[in-house]
Amino acid sequence: MTTTEPPSTALRPDSVPSPPETVPVPGPSAPSPPPTVPPRSPGSGSRPRRAPLTTAQRIAAAGVALAALTLALTGLYLSFNNVATFAHERLRFHSVDDGRMFIGGVDLGILTLIAVDLLLAWLRRPVMWIRYPVWLLTGATMALNSASAAPEGKWQLLDYVAVGAHGVVPVLFIVVVEIGRYVIDQVVRPDQVRTSIPLVRWLLAPWPTAKIYRQMRLRSLSYDEMVQREADLRGYMLWLTRICEAEDREPTADELLPQTLAPHGYTVAQALELPVKQAREADARAAELAAREREAKVARCEEEAAAKVREAEAQKRIRIANIQAQAEVEEAERAAEDQRTAAERAAAHLADLEETAEMREAQGRAARAEAERLESEAESERHQAEAARLREQRLVSEARAEAAERQKAEDAAAAARAAVEAEENRSRAAQLREAAVAAEQRAVELEDWAKLTPAERAVRRVMRMVASEAGGEPERLPLSRIAQEFNVSVSTAGNYRSEAAGRLRAGQDGYGRPELHPVA
Repeated sequence: MTTTEPPSTALRPDSVPSPPETVPVPGPSAPSPPPTVPPRSPGSGSRPRRAPLTTAQRIAAAGVALAALTLALTGLYLSFNNVATFAHERLRFHSVDDGRMFIGGVDLGILTLIAVDLLLAWLRRPVMWIRYPVWLLTGATMALNSASAAPEGKWQLLDYVAVGAHGVVPVLFIVVVEIGRYVIDQVVRPDQVRTSIPLVRWLLAPWPTAKIYRQMRLRSLSYDEMVQREADLRGYMLWLTRICEAEDREPTADELLPQTLAPHGYTVAQALELPVKQAREADARAAELAAREREAKVARCEEEAAAKVREAEAQKRIRIANIQAQAEVEEAERAAEDQRTAAERAAAHLADLEETAEMREAQGRAARAEAERLESEAESERHQAEAARLREQRLVSEARAEAAERQKAEDAAAAARAAVEAEENRSRAAQLREAAVAAEQRAVELEDWAKLTPAERAVRRVMRMVASEAGGEPERLPLSRIAQEFNVSVSTAGNYRSEAAGRLRAGQDGYGRPELHPVA
């Protein structure tokens, strides 16, 4: 089905209504918001720039300024003496001269603030709050004037008229000053966007106007911007209501965001964009959280791997210590077994000798002799073990010295072989350089004989460079090397290398008579 899009904003005096626009609606899906009309910008043509003042207008403006100054002086003259006397008698100033100084200072302050206000407006730097002290001081002078004319007894009707007459001239002066300030502001800033609400709107719609004024002050917006926002919101809500009625459904919370967020300073477009923006931010936060979790998991895995490595190293050290302890235990067990066997043999021998006294004596002598012999053998074995230990240390020292000598000899032999190989390499390199120079000279002579063009000579030389510097593979020869060698661009060097590669594949070697091919 199709729907007719209404204008998104209310008609304005300086805008032309556009015809309705027919847009297809794709089923029951969420509708897209209607287009909004951008607010008018300053200087867009809605307020034409005023022409400079003519001579007559300048004379009239000077006359108005002179009349306003005369009006100010008149008010000052009328109230000066009365207020000075009143200040002396009733406000407890020491003398009439002090009262005159007081009223003169107040009037001079009023005139100075008015002059500053008008000057700043003329310089396009208006300060709105300056007018409020002017109004306050003018009201104070009116109150003093009225108080000086107030009767001491009962008031009559004429007394009220007399008191009111003392405030007519100051009010007229303030009205003239405000008019002059407005005229100056319109002259120096004809394209300035309206920042104040018209008085007629306050009279016609006070409560909605108060809400607009509150938003203007809270959001630092101009009157035109607030009117545009209100029109956009009304147009959007009318459009949404029509769409929901056509689709027989209730508006969603996201569709009602412009109305919900309007008191908080959001435009229709900003409110409709907010869910998408928040979803993007939520996705970004989720991605960041997942990345942090992955980094934490990797860190945990690294810590576990390091712990396993440390545990494996500790187990290795424990196993080595266990093996060493086991070896020591086995050695001690073998020594104890030997001692036990020897003791058993000695005990059996002594038991046999106890059969007779002679046998016991003989056995004693034999045992003593055997003990002496065993002691002598033990001493001999200790000496032999010490000699063996010393001999082993000597052999180890000799082996180390021999190994050091052998290593030194091998290092000397390796250095000699390296020197011989280096000499052979230098000789071979010199021969290769001579052969390359000869080949290069022969190739140059052949090129001269063949009357090759500079491009053909360059291709032939690139073929020789491929053979000598790139191992016969053209792709291994850098284009920068070719460009530096022939002082050409990289693209020309690429053409040289491509031509050389083709000729090498065709079986040419860069030295024989070439088959002339065009070079790009």
